[in-house]
Amino acid sequence: MSDAIKQAIMADEQNKVYTERGIGPVYQVGPDVRILIIGQAPGAKVEQTGIPFNDKSGDRLREWMGVTADEFYHSGKIGNLPLDFYFPGKGKNGDLPPRKDFATKWHPKLLAEMPKVALVILVGAYAQHYYLPIKKTESMTAVIKRYETFGPKYLPIVHSSPRNNIWLRKNPWFEAEIVPKLQERVRELMMD
Repeated sequence: MSDAIKQAIMADEQNKVYTERGIGPVYQVGPDVRILIIGQAPGAKVEQTGIPFNDKSGDRLREWMGVTADEFYHSGKIGNLPLDFYFPGKGKNGDLPPRKDFATKWHPKLLAEMPKVALVILVGAYAQHYYLPIKKTESMTAVIKRYETFGPKYLPIVHSSPRNNIWLRKNPWFEAEIVPKLQERVRELMMD
């Protein structure tokens, strides 16, 4: 089961530097997950705590979803599966991208552990380009605007990071139109 997968992830040569530093992979899966969040990779603060979305972006994401921290972490109905389970480091313009082929190696094994997933929230462009049949040249804004074409299983959203406050101000339709629909779908699946 997932404990064996976690041990395999930690033993993988690709993750050796993290394991040697006592850093475990950050993800959250389970057999009752109905709502799966797929984002880029944990940030530095999340890596320190080992708790997915344990930062300001997590506060905003939970607000957008209309769930409490207790529901988010302890209901068993919400899972987290980033494209990389380790903080990739800082770059010039924020965090570095997730490592290539990491998700290809580990996602299928962990997705098999979550047969009840009905909604996959794709947070940010990396997750959207990995999971959706979209052109590399299509902007994240364009993808999110046509969110209905990916439903009901997939919902692309902007990353909830405070770094995206400018994007949110320029695109008020996101919080006016998409967030209420997200909350409605999440509530429906939480009661399922």
